[in-house]
Amino acid sequence: MDLKAICVLSVILIVALSTLAEGKAPPTRCQCKTVPKERKNCGYPGISAVECKKAGCCFNASVPGVPWCFAPKPKKVKKVCPNDPYTRINCGFPGITAKECEKRGCCFRARPAGVPWCFYRRVVEE
Repeated sequence: MDLKAICVLSVILIVALSTLAEGKAPPTRCQCKTVPKERKNCGYPGISAVECKKAGCCFNASVPGVPWCFAPKPKKVKKVCPNDPYTRINCGFPGITAKECEKRGCCFRARPAGVPWCFYRRVVEE
């Protein structure tokens, strides 16, 4: 490759990586439902709503005397056994017992045939 092509590819790579690093995923509405006196500051004085949200924080300027840009509550998740047997991901081996499977922290259902009976739990948001 010539130097010009390398420079063009380098610029494209830098632009692509900078857009990935610009901000975090915005929090959900539930994560921003925080009692005003329990808010943890997430920005600097005078931060705009756009900049606050780009940083992955919540913004609410309706209550004076508390942080307007504040940290979201952590997402609530739980592990569940998937209902669809065809989406199961194998967690065991042929002949594993229910007890052995559950010791691994996995789900066990001996039906239907042709799919894993010992399988991993799925993480879902509450």
